[in-house]
Amino acid sequence: MNELYQFDEQMRAVHGAIAGVDEAGRGPLCGPVCAAAVVLNPDCLPEGLNDSKKLSEKKREALFDEICQKAIAYHIVMVGPEVIDEKNILGATMLGMKQAVEGLQGKAQYVLIDGNRCPELDIPCEAVVKGDAKSASVAAASVLAKVSRDRLMTELAKEYPQYALEKHKGYPTKLHYELLDRYGVAPIYRKSFLKKRGYV
Repeated sequence: MNELYQFDEQMRAVHGAIAGVDEAGRGPLCGPVCAAAVVLNPDCLPEGLNDSKKLSEKKREALFDEICQKAIAYHIVMVGPEVIDEKNILGATMLGMKQAVEGLQGKAQYVLIDGNRCPELDIPCEAVVKGDAKSASVAAASVLAKVSRDRLMTELAKEYPQYALEKHKGYPTKLHYELLDRYGVAPIYRKSFLKKRGYV
């Protein structure tokens, strides 16, 4: 059993059922930020969990299905560009994480949040810096969030083919800025992210 699973075992011994929470998509210029919460079943754990950034796309896709099948509970939330512009990206991320935990419907007694701060929750929680590399539950949440967001961006790419979203998933690449220069800003964009470069 690797360190990520041992970390969770120790947490369960102290706190009871734990949920891991992570997000994907803080940095992109368009699309939602996605938050996921998951309560893994200690008797039926998915194998090979790791920080989603260290896994291949194929491995993430396979793990996504396995996590959803084996978990006691999971909930995935998308927070769109309008809310990101209204609340700023941190506020939108905290809202998504809070809603993801609430969607577990009380299946967790303690929550591990990836990062250095927690949303306001009704149950005890702890922020774990680089949690997706320390906790299997947070790693599982990172996979759910990343795969869900990537799938959505691939769908949006069909709706807005001019931006090549399937290639960069909305992140600020050289190609992405070139296409923005050419085609302007669509409704899926975070206007607050584009002000500095004069697009809005």
